[in-house]
Amino acid sequence: MSFSVSWSTLLEELDELADDAEIITPFSHDRFRITDVREHRVVVTYDDTGDRRPLQRDQFETLYRRIKDSNGEFELDRLPPDADPYPAVLSLHSRFEIDEQQGTITEKDGPTATQLADDEPSGDDNERVEPDGVDAYSDALLLIDALERHDVSDLTELETNVLVNMYTLCSDVQRNANELRKDVSDVLLDRLHHDQPVHGQYGSVQRTSRRNRSLKDDEEVLAVLEEAGIDRERVTTVDSSKVDEALEVTELSETDVYEIEESEYVRKAEVDEEAKESRLQGLKDRLAASGDEETDELREEIEALEDRIDDLTSFSTGTQIQG
Repeated sequence: MSFSVSWSTLLEELDELADDAEIITPFSHDRFRITDVREHRVVVTYDDTGDRRPLQRDQFETLYRRIKDSNGEFELDRLPPDADPYPAVLSLHSRFEIDEQQGTITEKDGPTATQLADDEPSGDDNERVEPDGVDAYSDALLLIDALERHDVSDLTELETNVLVNMYTLCSDVQRNANELRKDVSDVLLDRLHHDQPVHGQYGSVQRTSRRNRSLKDDEEVLAVLEEAGIDRERVTTVDSSKVDEALEVTELSETDVYEIEESEYVRKAEVDEEAKESRLQGLKDRLAASGDEETDELREEIEALEDRIDDLTSFSTGTQIQG
């Protein structure tokens, strides 16, 4: 099927859309409506900003060619950041479908799903579910509760015990979030192309590399440098570990060989898991008085959190489509 035929079919589909039909971009999940359909361009209007944007026919053709050249499956992360409306609109054609999990737009012979808002799963399928084994979730809930109960616009006005609670929870959230971020990073590495940003709703990431150097054996390094005409005295330095050993067998003091500068900081000493459990129970009791659907979901989450509270640990320590 030629692009001209596909384009005509797409325009027919767009003409039949309801005026209030919403289309959702992949990954960023921006919502927009089709507000004008012409032979050489389609105009969309974003719901959140009201901005109007024309989408040109030749750009749709470029995307169409890329899909064809990629054996019917094109990776969306090869698109520039501002091009995501194009595959979203193209998905309204009966032969094209977006798979966000795989990050692709694919040409198919059978029935396909679209990026229309009405095609999203129903609310029953999207209910929030307590994640298993994610400690960051539990501590984040407690931190959110603390932030909602205290005015943090001026920390100097807060009582010391409140600040201690804030610091402890922030520390726990940071530790567990970093562990989760590392796990997410390991999975993303297999999905990212080098130096090609991939965009989501809240930001973008890209695969990059860094060089870590460590010297080989001292004698091997010194021998190689001496062969190259470099005296070993030019590259040898004082080893602090050997200096410490020397201090132990002499009468020299630490200040004789070290410049010492002291600084003070706050360190988390311990975490009261019983208090955290008690607060979660308090959240549950407070929610028990409310019967709306959202608090029912939150109540179920907190009940699940209570089952896991003992497992929490105190210390660990462009504008053109690219080819």
